Amino acid sequence: MKLSEMRAALDRRGIQLTKSLGQNFLHDAHQLEGIVAAAELTKADKVLEIGPGLGPLTELLLQKAGEVLAIEKDGRLVELLAERFNSKFKIQDAKFDLLHADALEFLKREPRDWRDWKLVANLPYSVASPMLVELACGARAPKMLVATLQLEVAHRLMARADDDDYGVLTLLVQLDFEPREWFKIPAPCFFPAPDVDSACVCLVRRPTPLLAEEPRKTFYRLVKLAFSQRRKMMLKLLKQDWPKEKLEAAFATLNISPQERAEKLNLEQFVALTRLLSSH
Repeated sequence: MKLSEMRAALDRRGIQLTKSLGQNFLHDAHQLEGIVAAAELTKADKVLEIGPGLGPLTELLLQKAGEVLAIEKDGRLVELLAERFNSKFKIQDAKFDLLHADALEFLKREPRDWRDWKLVANLPYSVASPMLVELACGARAPKMLVATLQLEVAHRLMARADDDDYGVLTLLVQLDFEPREWFKIPAPCFFPAPDVDSACVCLVRRPTPLLAEEPRKTFYRLVKLAFSQRRKMMLKLLKQDWPKEKLEAAFATLNISPQERAEKLNLEQFVALTRLLSSH
């Protein structure tokens, strides 16, 4: 879908885009093809698309995947999408479902099993992080996440220990997903152009979970407390929830200095610490 076609589609319906909904639509064909290529789609795949907008990515997904569920919050765009794909999807070898809903609320309200699905989406910037956490955490997570989002959020998702962008979001998502690749998407590739650059990230679900279901609450609490004040020593922050003696014993077992800050610990160390603090 070319930029001229986007403008024409909006003008025909008199639609003024809403900044609060993060309506910046990707129109660059090369970037759209790069997103679809990263998802490695076949006709056996089921795809969840959040925020399809005017449908440029949707069209490519329908060509490659066997099933697409698109969730759009803006009712005006739902009508436009339904009109655009009402005849097209019937001749594509794919099933297409279009849902008018707030995707974040839907994900929280409908605990669906997404394990056989792939997320492929240009996520609204304002809700990209909570949406990814909601989808990525737990046993029902999709097998792959391919998402276009704000560049700084992409850096957090792909970060490693001791990187400036390493933190809570990194660990919550990487507990279940391995970062695979990412590429930058310049602002002019969108209409209207956002104030920041974007990036597409690809993360693949780990074949074996690093933690069972029971200790995960401990992991989430541990990570959030550890990064609540980045400049403070991690052990002091964790004393809000765990006895000093237990913390010191766990740190000693894992050869972690009592003076260490959270940003120095890698994912595997956080997982090991979780196991020790979860044990009776």
